Amino acid sequence: MLVSGAEDIKLTKDGNVLLHEMQIQHPTASLIAKVATAQDDITGDGTTSNVLIIGELLKQADLYISEILNHCATREAPEGFEVAKIKALEVLEQVKIKKEMKREILLDVARTSLQTKVHPQLADVLTEAVVDSVLAIRRPGYPIDLFMVEIMEMKHKSETDTKLIRGLVLDHGACHLDMKKRVQDAFILTCNVSLEYEKIEVSSGFFYKTAEEKEKLVKAERKFIEDRVQKIIDLKDKVCAQSNKGFVVINQKGIDPFSLDALAKHGIVALHRAKRRNMERLCLACGGMAVNSLEDLSIDCLGHAGLVHEYTLGEEKYTFIEDCVYPRSVTLLVKGPNKHTLTQIKDAVRDGLHAIKNAIEDGCMVPGVGAVEVAIAEALVTYKHSIKGRARLGVQAFADALLIIPKVLAQNSGYDLQETLVKVQVEHSESKQPVGIDLNTGKKVVAADAGVWDNCCVKKQLLHSCTVIATNILLVDEIMRAGMSSLKG
Repeated sequence: MLVSGAEDIKLTKDGNVLLHEMQIQHPTASLIAKVATAQDDITGDGTTSNVLIIGELLKQADLYISEILNHCATREAPEGFEVAKIKALEVLEQVKIKKEMKREILLDVARTSLQTKVHPQLADVLTEAVVDSVLAIRRPGYPIDLFMVEIMEMKHKSETDTKLIRGLVLDHGACHLDMKKRVQDAFILTCNVSLEYEKIEVSSGFFYKTAEEKEKLVKAERKFIEDRVQKIIDLKDKVCAQSNKGFVVINQKGIDPFSLDALAKHGIVALHRAKRRNMERLCLACGGMAVNSLEDLSIDCLGHAGLVHEYTLGEEKYTFIEDCVYPRSVTLLVKGPNKHTLTQIKDAVRDGLHAIKNAIEDGCMVPGVGAVEVAIAEALVTYKHSIKGRARLGVQAFADALLIIPKVLAQNSGYDLQETLVKVQVEHSESKQPVGIDLNTGKKVVAADAGVWDNCCVKKQLLHSCTVIATNILLVDEIMRAGMSSLKG
């Protein structure tokens, strides 16, 4: 729980949120926090692991450096880190498992990510919604754009009522009392055309001598708008003449009361002053195209939705555009009883979406629950015997530092660190399978059988960024010494 200076309270388990919200003063700690948040920006996960591994690398290196009499030799531990990193990346390539990213596999990936952020019952609900939303917007041959998944908040009911809408949710309703609240099998016209009186942008005026001339002027102005409305009505009559399909107009600009009356009489549902981002998503979700002029209206301009209905919550109105056939933009409707719950779910959903995106783009996964770290550590312990000089100590320190991940998993689950870790290491050395920790029992478990998967790109980024930062921090004394000597020279 974080309390800001303005006494705003934030409840979270997400490492990225914690580091963003905390005001860190120590320069080294601030550097580590920035690297961890950069990791989250790039891959969407691994923030906490980043902080843990950097801290443990420095701790393990300190054990060796404190025993060195000649501190000019401190650069050899970072050299060992670099050698160990290259070997670790080779082991990671061997451990990763390539699979066809079917829905069942992606469900396991999303569940692994989400269960670290929210309770298991909610994680199961969010898992289905997150996977289906990414699969809906996925297009072969194109990169996955997560901005096409809009996360909409609704302070209503409980968090387990969160669901995926295969379409769009607008945060306003119809503009006329006589318009239908529910339309099935509807054509959608998306337009950016003014259907109301507008003040002219240039300074000019009209002069008239009699009341008749004034009336004639008003009628001419009115006819200009009526002609536009009539074109919409004519299109509706043309496409809906032989069927009972509905017709919905969503306009980015305004619609005046007279135009609303005319549209309502012909059974057309109209929404005006829609947000621009919704207009862009609407074409992707329903099909059709956004029109800026009503001159060349045709059926090709229209999108389609299986259901359009209005939902009233207190004083707020929401319009649901659902059951789109091939939506390229979808909405995750996040529900919860309060602001804290909604924020927590949004952060978890964001991480889940990134986990699915990474899995699809990588085309492979690595076993979770500390299995990868145990495998890399064992490989490094064997590999260090081929390294000469003090760099061998850096390789050993790197191997010991990676074991912080299974140690923390065991500690957070309430099990004995050493006993649990030894069991896992023994099982891995005997079976040569990626073995992790079962957080429910504290016993060893084959991560692949348990369906616990991590993203390969997250682990790669971890190894790169942690090694670079730990090395730079350890070499600060060398850099300072070099700077002082250059000043003397």
